[in-house]
Amino acid sequence: MYAITIPEPGGPEALVWDEVPDPVPGEGEVLVEVAASAVNRADILQRQGFYNPPPGASPYPGLECSGRIAALGRGVSGWAVGDEVCALLAGGGYAEKVAVPAGQLLPVPDGVDLRQAAALPEVTCTVWSNVFMVAQLRPDETLLVHGGSSGIGTMAIQLARAVGAKVAVTAGTREKLERCAELGAEILINYREQDFVEEIRRATDGSGADVILDNMGAKYLDRNVQALAVNGRLAIIGMQGGIKAELNIGTLLGKRAAISATSLRARPLGEKAAIVAAVREHVWPLFADGHVRPVVDQELPMSDAAAAHRIVEESGHIGKVLLVAP
Repeated sequence: MYAITIPEPGGPEALVWDEVPDPVPGEGEVLVEVAASAVNRADILQRQGFYNPPPGASPYPGLECSGRIAALGRGVSGWAVGDEVCALLAGGGYAEKVAVPAGQLLPVPDGVDLRQAAALPEVTCTVWSNVFMVAQLRPDETLLVHGGSSGIGTMAIQLARAVGAKVAVTAGTREKLERCAELGAEILINYREQDFVEEIRRATDGSGADVILDNMGAKYLDRNVQALAVNGRLAIIGMQGGIKAELNIGTLLGKRAAISATSLRARPLGEKAAIVAAVREHVWPLFADGHVRPVVDQELPMSDAAAAHRIVEESGHIGKVLLVAP
């Protein structure tokens, strides 16, 4: 088969479409013939040499995919060859085939195209596990999403609205904010021109956000805590703004607030399977009902992964950028 390899870390040109051995599904795994994968920030970090796959995972980038089951490993039940699926991966999505633990498989949701289903596993699992399972967003609470026009952001807006929460977003252009509004965001903050702490306080009559989903890390840490409501919860899922920052513990204590920080890739298989099962139970019916949909900006050939990485690095996209297998 062919896959995107990274012979040496570097820029987008480091991604090489090359012939590699076919994966073989082990016990409890299935082999998926890939229809599409999606580009995530973690893939860019891996390409740059900063985020290696966990031990035993595929060395090729790609944290999600969609496709059809081509073979079953020993001990797999509940799935059949030919089933259309999408999957959460620890790596290997940028390839024609990938071996996947059965617990990380999801059926393609009703009403969603097979290729576009590749845009769903990473974002739905990230948002559901952080915003709902950990931060426990409830109806009538306010969620602040940084990077509202990203893949994570566009899904967080839709899921929060589906459960009856109010959504605030930050984004850097009017076009991106308008797209967020179309998905259900009500409080629109241009981070280039406005102070999100002041804006969220103004929009909530001084209360602040009950939950904040943050992809920036260090750069926003202190201001995020300032923007939280009493009993607020800050969920950190990225570090685009650095890894080290000072925090006023007094402010955190005064608000009786909580901070969580999680990632999906290196979690044990059992934890991933539990998250996937929760997503299938709680999120998948929302696609059938039309309350939630994938947001895909562009589809490119998988062999042109370098161009897709450039698009994501320039942050000119809205939603997800897909890589389509031959």
